[in-house]
Amino acid sequence: MNNLTQKPVGEIVAEDYRTAQVLRSHGLDFCCGGGKTLGKACSSKKVDVEAVINELEALKNTGETEHNYNDWSLDFLADYIENNHHSFVRKMLPELAFYAEKVSRVHGDRDPELNEIRELVFELRAEMMAHLQKEEEDLFPQIKELVRENKKGSVKDAIVEALEDEHDSAGEIMAQIEALTNGFNPPSNACSSYRVLFQNLQGFQDDLHKHVHLENNILFPKALKLEKSLN
Repeated sequence: MNNLTQKPVGEIVAEDYRTAQVLRSHGLDFCCGGGKTLGKACSSKKVDVEAVINELEALKNTGETEHNYNDWSLDFLADYIENNHHSFVRKMLPELAFYAEKVSRVHGDRDPELNEIRELVFELRAEMMAHLQKEEEDLFPQIKELVRENKKGSVKDAIVEALEDEHDSAGEIMAQIEALTNGFNPPSNACSSYRVLFQNLQGFQDDLHKHVHLENNILFPKALKLEKSLN
């Protein structure tokens, strides 16, 4: 990994997903902000870029492995995203809504930020469910047609751009929730439901980061590149 300072963070993670944890630990956005170079990303967050590079380089010496999503066929990757991340979203959103409503009802007078969190969770649920449907009914079938039939004109730029905008929106909602929850840290007097809500919100954000990364930094750009390469 030479000259990492000038490399987009999305590309760094696409080449080795283990690097995501390093970037996340420094508050660097590798999914919606994946187009920024590492140098610019670190500068905007006032993070020491050399320290980050040293941590990234240290990964070379570990024996841990991670799926190389960048080498997967696009149709297989689309199926993987749907079977894993879409399924996770559909499972978790009703649970998040249930606990957000419950905790807000019981503790919202004492901790009014819980009422904001509830509204944001409901907004996120509506947006994400519509988003998944668009991907599964529109874009993913287009990608599979492009890969399996080499059919030019299958993948539409406008759909990809709209879905990326929706990723940004979901990321912004989760950023607001993270701020309202003090980094998903419940107060010391929080009940079990309160703690479950915050834990699930953090788990949802972690999965969303990977979900958006796989689409924004690998699936979408490679599909558009393949589309343009066909005569």
